[in-house]
Amino acid sequence: MCSDDPLHFVVIPFMAQGHMIPLVDISRLLSQRQGVTVSIITTTQNVAKIKTSLSSSSSFPTINIVEVKFPSRQAGLQEGCESVDMLASMVDMVKFFDVANSLEEQVEKAMKKMVQPRPSCIIGDMSLPFTSRLAKKFKIPKLLFHGFSCFSLMCIQVSVLQPLEGNMKESTVKIIEADNDSYGVIVNSFEELEVDYAREYRKARTGKVWCVGPVSLCNKLELKNAERGDKASIGQDQCLQWLDSQGTGSVLYVCLGSLCNLPLAQLKELGLGLEESNKPFIWVIREWGKYEDLAKWMQQSGFEERIRDRGLLIKGWAPQVFILSHASIGGFLTHCGWNSTLEGITAGVPLLTWPLSAEQFLNEKLIVKILKSGLKIGVETLMKYGKEEEIGVTVSRETVRKAVGELMGDSQEAEERRRRVRELSDLANKALEQGGSSDANITLLIQDIMEQSQHQRGLKDCY
Repeated sequence: MCSDDPLHFVVIPFMAQGHMIPLVDISRLLSQRQGVTVSIITTTQNVAKIKTSLSSSSSFPTINIVEVKFPSRQAGLQEGCESVDMLASMVDMVKFFDVANSLEEQVEKAMKKMVQPRPSCIIGDMSLPFTSRLAKKFKIPKLLFHGFSCFSLMCIQVSVLQPLEGNMKESTVKIIEADNDSYGVIVNSFEELEVDYAREYRKARTGKVWCVGPVSLCNKLELKNAERGDKASIGQDQCLQWLDSQGTGSVLYVCLGSLCNLPLAQLKELGLGLEESNKPFIWVIREWGKYEDLAKWMQQSGFEERIRDRGLLIKGWAPQVFILSHASIGGFLTHCGWNSTLEGITAGVPLLTWPLSAEQFLNEKLIVKILKSGLKIGVETLMKYGKEEEIGVTVSRETVRKAVGELMGDSQEAEERRRRVRELSDLANKALEQGGSSDANITLLIQDIMEQSQHQRGLKDCY
């Protein structure tokens, strides 16, 4: 690589925890390579979160954080709402999408100030289609980040747009158009996990697909795992002390994601099912809206007191990778978001699947039918935002109790799931080691972008 021309990746994440966290991890992985600089452009509150996660390490000196202003009040959102996770109602999601995409002018101005080195490539989130226009203006390649698996990306068809109506269809059309305009795709996965689907997706994208995961493995120190995302609602020492007090493989970790929208009645059934399972558990509960009512119910009904000796309730953000990596964790009840799915597999923990929305039902099929590393709890209904109370309870406490027992039990099927997920965990950890498939893909990605950069600058012999 020509030493006078370092690569400069400009990373522009969508403002939601499930999008921010993996893109920050990808930034870490890229910045560890010689001759690579990374700039992350995001809003004021998100800048603070990212800086906190990077501040305790000197391992990422080539990551710059660039701040832009998020006009939440002007758009009719509550003051300080700079992340999807902070929305009072997911009904405002389209409004948030529009505000996020109004940042184009600010981002362009910020990029014009980047002269030493100049931007070489944009890594843009799928939910920010304006990043494709910026790439054209700066005459640099744009790499797309969906946050999905190759399997899900192969399953998703443009035809799903047909039943969509109004603003949601318009937003999705913009996303599809930006997808088609992108130079290539970065995937948080690894080749060995979904060999056939990675190969076929690469064919569909004319080769420009790089599986670089599991990106959470860039945080190998336990402290870094605890610092990913928002500030944890429980101290690391307190969490570790509780985990250390439990038997190996005995604890069920329950987390249905930062956007969990289950109705109160369903959350109560889940809690009672966990209680009746007689298994130790950690349950992560959002501190927001109806979850305040859930907390009241837990106290008033005696639930919190009854499970005190074997249940740990975390109200807010949890250090998920840190928890999953502990030897006491023997199962993970998950909403099948791709980050959580991959983090569970990487930790070698069998999954109990409870998909809610988006591509999560596709991830469930991958987990249960293809990877054979998980068990369905039996959800068949999409939990539509704004329709939760109408949908009501779809999984009874008895179903929860039985499913937990089956996942955590000693049957031949349960043992086979554990064996299979341990194999996948070994492959995941090898993928990012030197010479592993994801490590090699990062090298190939950098080489490709370097060639594009040299072509633009008319350099023929630098690499």
